[in-house]
Amino acid sequence: MLYLAQVRKNDFLDQHQLRLLARQEADNLWAIIPEEAFILLGKGKIMSENLLVLVELSPTGDIERIEDATNWVLHLVQSYLTIGITPEFLQHEAERAEHWRQSLTLQNQDLARRSLELEARREQIQALEESLKREKNGYSQEES
Repeated sequence: MLYLAQVRKNDFLDQHQLRLLARQEADNLWAIIPEEAFILLGKGKIMSENLLVLVELSPTGDIERIEDATNWVLHLVQSYLTIGITPEFLQHEAERAEHWRQSLTLQNQDLARRSLELEARREQIQALEESLKREKNGYSQEES
């Protein structure tokens, strides 16, 4: 699983560790890790303190891959922040989509109601046609 982490110095153990900040849930979905979670890098591994890294962990929690997150962060800035996608913008778009969904639901309900009304009128017309045919046949038989 892929994580965004920050390199920290563990003074007690005299080695560097990674503080896990966020976890990738899906391609474009990340979850913040609210509690403090750390992974020790080991005695021989030295990295710049406060450096942001992307770290891939195995299911057992072992570090499989670690890389500087600079390019990843720049990609996020380029993809989302240079075109003005803000939390307010996303909230506005979500509200707009919800209004659109509600409008479509109301239109669908109205169409269903009209369809039922038309079906009921069609049945009334058919019943009236049958009644007129019977009357016509009744008059035709009386005349003969």
